[in-house]
Amino acid sequence: MKHPSETTSSSIGPQLVVAPTAARGDILALQYPSRSEIDRLALGKLNSLMAKILPSNRFYAQKFAPRSFPPFAVLGDLARFVPFTTKHEVMKDRLAAPPYGTNLTFPIESYVRCHQTSGSTNMPIRWLDTQESWECIKGNWQQIFDAAGITRADRFFFAFSFGPFLGFWSALEAALARGCFCLPGGGMSTLARAQAILDNSISVLCCTPTYAQHLGETVRDKKLDWSSSRLRLVIVAGEGGGSIPATRARIEKLLPGTLVFDHHGMTEVGPVTYQCPAKPGTLHILESAYFPEVIDSQALLPVPPGQTGELVLTTLDRIGSPLLRYRTGDLVRPAAGGQCSCGRWEMALAGGILGRSDDMVVIRGVNVYPALFEEILRQEPSVVEYRVELDTHGAMSELRLQIEPARDCPDVDGLCRRLSETLQTALNLRIPVVSLPAGSLPRFEMKSSRWVRIND
Repeated sequence: MKHPSETTSSSIGPQLVVAPTAARGDILALQYPSRSEIDRLALGKLNSLMAKILPSNRFYAQKFAPRSFPPFAVLGDLARFVPFTTKHEVMKDRLAAPPYGTNLTFPIESYVRCHQTSGSTNMPIRWLDTQESWECIKGNWQQIFDAAGITRADRFFFAFSFGPFLGFWSALEAALARGCFCLPGGGMSTLARAQAILDNSISVLCCTPTYAQHLGETVRDKKLDWSSSRLRLVIVAGEGGGSIPATRARIEKLLPGTLVFDHHGMTEVGPVTYQCPAKPGTLHILESAYFPEVIDSQALLPVPPGQTGELVLTTLDRIGSPLLRYRTGDLVRPAAGGQCSCGRWEMALAGGILGRSDDMVVIRGVNVYPALFEEILRQEPSVVEYRVELDTHGAMSELRLQIEPARDCPDVDGLCRRLSETLQTALNLRIPVVSLPAGSLPRFEMKSSRWVRIND
């Protein structure tokens, strides 16, 4: 049901222009919106958003009372006048007003979609969308598909369980809207999924980086004939890894003929980034839908380009359930401003999502992030799977690394010793490494849980 005050927001995308050349005559070329055009669109959307959610949205009306906000003159006014929104506030609101909380701009009958966070770090949170907000989210995916080179001729396979987690739901509907063949693989075994990819001439696979590796291992171990595969692209999301070179290389080796295309999003905000077509390992923010900031998590001030900080997002199109200056917890490194080599002006995140602020652990005074383990371990082809145990029983926390070696690994003891030396060099910490029998560690379809805290 469409609310009278909600209209589908406009967006700026690449425009086809005629580019004259002396050698070849006039050709069609893509011209991307300039920095000033992006900022102008964002400012207009931001002022429209503020006018629509106040005072009808109880969550923000109570958060801002008794303040009021005149139209912002520049985008910088947002940081000057509007405080951050934290996950703790959102969770507290959901508990106080179950089941959906008060961050609803319209009457409950206006909402048609309900999704739920994975709850990987906190209690799951339900998130509602109006039809208009959902259409905007699907529109974001169309931009992601454009960057990935998706055409109507592509055939999709979605390797995830179709539960309340947002996952690739919006990607599925966007692919259908584009006219692509779509095969949902919920409830199928990994071997059945691999066979379905072959039987249905699938060209695009959507899954997590972890599951892409598991699928490739299954193809290899079951000796499936992959020579007839038409799979050319693996769009990954749901966890870090898609922008880590070693993980990308491992997936592309396990699934020959494919390229990895990274993307990230959150249930609370929707699809946020897409891989730079010119620089794999770099993500661009969809600034037609989000106003991004990168801050120091402690000082709460902007970080300069090239330094790591926490990504903060304001949703410009999700009017029914908005978030203003939402601290995502994602750690990113904004590249220097200016036009990217791909022609785009949208904020670029070098290295993609580097980790999460709440994932960091301190071991004997050293800050340790899971992404570093992923990068190191995926450079070892003999490591099939791994798990990190965090022991907090004693006065000082300790880490232990468990690995599952490949069945044909010629020297397991040497592998464990080599990994221990590499980690000690990288972190200046001695981390015991032990091997486990084949098949003893879990495989993950959705977000992986390789870090296990024991003795809390």
